[in-house]
Amino acid sequence: MEVVLSGHDFRLDIWDTAGQERFQSLGAAFYRGADCCVLVYDININKSFDKINNWHNEFLHQLTENKATEWCASRGNIPYIETSAKEGYNVDEAFLRVAKISLDNERVQDM
Repeated sequence: MEVVLSGHDFRLDIWDTAGQERFQSLGAAFYRGADCCVLVYDININKSFDKINNWHNEFLHQLTENKATEWCASRGNIPYIETSAKEGYNVDEAFLRVAKISLDNERVQDM
């Protein structure tokens, strides 16, 4: 997926691992060189939220839901947005936020 933000082109590579544990051992190979990662869970399945803890230390984040606001705040105010792929709600906005976070981080590093 390509995103243009503030005159900068961003390439977003999207991997859906469905939270499967077998992908955890491959983690570093998947995200090596990535500027950020979006962790998504199903708001209706508590277990999927609990699995976020297995991944959160690895990345710069945006967490895509209620336990979420407290969880995000306790881990350095990670950005949070509710989305629905089924309804197409906030999906584009989530990816634009990822690009903006990456751009902001790049600007800070250039200072």
